[in-house]
Amino acid sequence: MRINFRFSTALVGVLSIASFAAAAKDYNRLNISDAAVLFIDHQVGLFNLVQDTNPDSFKNTILAVGDTAKFFDLKVVLTTSREDGPNGPMMPELKAKFPNAPYVARPGQINAWDDPEFVNAVKATGKKQLIISGIVTDVCVTFVSLSAKAAGYDVFVVTDASGTFNEAIRDASWSRMEASGIQLMNWFAVACELARDWRMDLEGLANLFGSHMPNYKALMDGYNGAVASAKK
Repeated sequence: MRINFRFSTALVGVLSIASFAAAAKDYNRLNISDAAVLFIDHQVGLFNLVQDTNPDSFKNTILAVGDTAKFFDLKVVLTTSREDGPNGPMMPELKAKFPNAPYVARPGQINAWDDPEFVNAVKATGKKQLIISGIVTDVCVTFVSLSAKAAGYDVFVVTDASGTFNEAIRDASWSRMEASGIQLMNWFAVACELARDWRMDLEGLANLFGSHMPNYKALMDGYNGAVASAKK
């Protein structure tokens, strides 16, 4: 059997492996001192469009990201799109967590990065790492994430605090963002990467996780019960 070997094909393969290896070494971690959180269009009307996840867990995760931002004292920017129309206002529970944060009610720009007031609010945080979530994933999240990445920011998208019409659209959006070097993370991973070490505040982290994850609260309750019993 004759095997056809092309140098160009081999070269592409070698370069692909080298590129993958280089990317694997480049672990760009979230850093509390350089991270800001952007909440994009978490609006009560748009919330009804989300069909790729359970609505109760979705809302819980959005608020968990908010509590994470407060726990680590991160800079936050909130924005909405045409909230005077069917999109509706921002989720009141989320907005109430950040009464003093910049709040940009965009008059019409679909991509928040097209609004100078929003971009200036992001710049004013002085942070290079942007933790982004929003509704819907394929538009409001993807557009601003790609724009921020092009502007030189390191972008981290919180996947389970973002939602859209269905899983196929969600997956295509994730692929598009990943191809541009945007990191996709879930809420729990974001919180853990920011913390880095349980010793920074064991009780605080446990309370943060337990307040949004019933199974984690059960874990902690079981542990605390066992410790209390052992001391008797």
